[in-house]
Amino acid sequence: MRVRISNDAVAMACGGEAVAAAFAAAGCAVERVSGWGMHWLEPLVEIEGAKGWTGFGPVAPGDVPAILAGTSALGIGAVAEHPFITAQTRLTFMRAGRIRPLSLDDYAGTGGWQGLARARSLAPAEVVAAVIQSGLRGRGGAGFPAGIKWQKVANAFGGSAAGARKFIVCNADEGDSGTFADRMVMEGDPFALIEGMAIAAHAVGAGAGYIYLRSEYPHAIATMRAAIALAAERIAPFSVELRVGAGAYVCGEETALLNSIEGKRGVVRAKPPLPALQGLFGCPTVVNNVLTLAAVSHILREGGAADYAALGVGRSKGTMPVQLGGNIARGGLVEVPFGITLGELIHDFGGGTASGRPVKAAQVGGPLGAYMPPDQFHLPLDYEAFTAADALIGHAGVVVFDDTADMGRLARFAMEFCAVESCGKCTPCRIGSTRGVELIDRIRAGSTVDALASQPQIRNAPKAAPSRAADIALLEDLCDTMRGASLCALGGFTPYPVLSALKHWPEDFGGDFGA
Repeated sequence: MRVRISNDAVAMACGGEAVAAAFAAAGCAVERVSGWGMHWLEPLVEIEGAKGWTGFGPVAPGDVPAILAGTSALGIGAVAEHPFITAQTRLTFMRAGRIRPLSLDDYAGTGGWQGLARARSLAPAEVVAAVIQSGLRGRGGAGFPAGIKWQKVANAFGGSAAGARKFIVCNADEGDSGTFADRMVMEGDPFALIEGMAIAAHAVGAGAGYIYLRSEYPHAIATMRAAIALAAERIAPFSVELRVGAGAYVCGEETALLNSIEGKRGVVRAKPPLPALQGLFGCPTVVNNVLTLAAVSHILREGGAADYAALGVGRSKGTMPVQLGGNIARGGLVEVPFGITLGELIHDFGGGTASGRPVKAAQVGGPLGAYMPPDQFHLPLDYEAFTAADALIGHAGVVVFDDTADMGRLARFAMEFCAVESCGKCTPCRIGSTRGVELIDRIRAGSTVDALASQPQIRNAPKAAPSRAADIALLEDLCDTMRGASLCALGGFTPYPVLSALKHWPEDFGGDFGA
């Protein structure tokens, strides 16, 4: 009997290795495949039968005898036909759950390398034009059009490749809370990322590429190293090298990442010059994240650019892999076209909170994304719509909180996180975040310097102590300074969670400051 069990990090963390061993001990032929992204059912097992594959989950080693005997109540039917999957539009994750990650045969048999073959049959400018036509925007956070970035690198040195050194850099430093889509690509479909990088290299005239991968992803590191070796002949003369970061959150910012690859301290560079003109080792460089590059092979297959552009809304084209986490009943990966509402993601796909309590807030876009209350859940997943609401899509991690969450404490965490992770190069981020923690503590404690002013033993006590309203105004002014004057998005985006929490849940700071 053939059995499929995911070998990604989530399945392993939930006990997948022990379940696989139990099936192997029972005489089954166990295949380790990529994960479907249905994390609440992990370890998820598929059993081959006369009518196809049937899924069971979540499975513990003790459940194996009943599953093999046909008496288990854990069956969910064919996983590919589960409502959670059929309601999605999976393009970037079209192979999720269906292939062995390091099988070149599995990859080629599911459309792999077709995009690269077609790209290499076209002139580089035609490849760039196809990516522009698709409307693909960077999936790492900023949402900048990928094709425009490629075009700028392709046109460097007057468009001549003679004597030019150009690079493709994949930002795989997935450090945002509630995000795991990059990891799922690298652990489950690594050749899709490599193929996307090779297509980008042909388009801009780059000879080498680097994948910058966070050290906290040991399984992804092992899989990508093996995949790079297996794909080397297929992507030649382009070559890819893996570099492992040391865990600094700021190295997710593209210029700090480039410094780290060069062996320097991971601090942010001033821009301009842009990396597209003066990036890695001072050369023109494409910097895209994993999801952006993994989407490219589909776009370059015949008709893919037009098909991709037909999905989504407004200027937000194609699909977005959304990650559902936090206090949510059905956590996992959902790939859908832009335009779906936040409420549909949380309730229809996610099933509401795991605790069963009402949803209080959802943070979208990582630890520096805004906290969004339920009355904003009608917003469509669209870059412009979120920007208009003072929110971020970012890497599309959605972390859900129920009504027991203390939003004042979460706002404080945002400032503390910035203070801890700041590279220290610019004052608004380095000092502003520390002052922000102090201000929030003072506001939440309800204390001002009135108490100090009333103590005659304290010399030089202020004559007029600031009120709580004045402290709130000071915090808002500090956030405005950080947002406008920080060198990168770490300091620039920290105000989003702070101000959104202050606006929508003033009671969690000790009072209604709008009164």
